[in-house]
Parts: sequence; structure tokens; C-alpha cells
Amino acid sequence: MIELMDATAAKIVLAVQRGDSINRVASKIDVSYSWVYDWIERLEDAGVVAITDSGLQIVDHEMRQQYAEMIAALYSRDTISQEDAYVIPHFAGMEFAYTEIDAAYVWTHGGYQIARGHDDYPVFIEVHDRDIERWIAFFQQFGVDTTINERPDASDVDGNVHYVLFPKTDGIDAEWVDGNPVIPLDTAVDQMMENRPAYEPALEIIANEYDRDVDASHHSAMSGD
Repeated sequence: MIELMDATAAKIVLAVQRGDSINRVASKIDVSYSWVYDWIERLEDAGVVAITDSGLQIVDHEMRQQYAEMIAALYSRDTISQEDAYVIPHFAGMEFAYTEIDAAYVWTHGGYQIARGHDDYPVFIEVHDRDIERWIAFFQQFGVDTTINERPDASDVDGNVHYVLFPKTDGIDAEWVDGNPVIPLDTAVDQMMENRPAYEPALEIIANEYDRDVDASHHSAMSGD
């Protein structure tokens, strides 16, 4: 089994949710489909993953835990990159959706950034209220700070990447874009409209790509005040 102690294999196993396709897993961890397919076959032969008619599922949960400890140890020793910041939440095994700045970032395929830098990179995610303590403990494994409902000052957190959690008690509504769960486009646009000057470039991208009349949405939002 020593040949299976590989970082890519670990990311694949940790990212798998019951029913996922190979393509979905590849998108989650930003690795080519062919490379993930090759690893899935090896992991299936080793009895770690099963390929079923309804998708992938983990069958060796002890091995998954070993992968979790290995990946946490690797990430906690190094600076987490912007790319990895969007991979790590997939390892938690809990439902989430990107929101706020990250809703604009995901819906524009990374085409829009605001008020973030390499030395201060908060990631904004909706999570179930019941999972808050588990999320905090999960990120602690990686040596990553978390805050709830509010972005902290950069001086109040350790490291460059940190997560801002928005607890939801009434369920999480998510769509998948580029391998990432994100709040629905209409909800994201509504959020952006609340601070339209800052999000104008993102709204232009969204209007063009998704054929959304953001001016009409803006007028509607304003007339409802």
C-alpha cells in the first residue's frame, strides 16, 4: 500500500463524495481527468474506492483518515496557495457553498478579484450552522484561521489564507461552477448589487456570459427601497 501514499491519491480520496463522477472529482482538485481516472482505477484495485452505477464511493474509511492526516500535515508545513485555498474545503466531507467575494470570483471563472492579496486572502463560504465547530476544527488541522460572519483584520489572523464562515440554518442552495459549489447566480447578483460600484466589472462579465440584464436587476432593487 506504500505506493498509494501519494498526495494526488490522497486529494482524490478526500474530495470524493458519494455519487461523484470522476470528472467532478477532477474539477474539485484541479487535476486532469485522465490522471484522476488512472488513480481511481488503482484505488479501486486496492479496495479504497468503489466505482458504482451511481458514482464513486469510499469503501476504506480507515485509509481515508490516513490520507486526511497526511494532507493536513503537508499543508500545515507550507504556505497555502490561492489555488489550494479552493481545494481544501472539498476535503472536509461537509456541504458548503462559496459566497460574497468568492461568489463573484467563481461565477466569473476567476476573472474578478477585489480587496484581496497574496498576504491576506480570506475565502468566504456558507456552511450549515450545525457544522460550525467541525469546520473550525477541520481548518485548524491545516493551521488555518477561521472567523464567523465577518472578515477579520489581516493582523488578527495567522497566515495568508483564512476562511470566513457564514452559518446557515435553512439549508444551503448551491450550483456547481468549475468544480466549485457556489450560491445561485441570482443570489450572487443580489449580493453584488448591494455594493454595485465595487462589483461593476464582475456584473459586466456576468451580464455578457449569462445573458443577465443587471441594469434591470439594479433598477428593480432600487425601486424596492
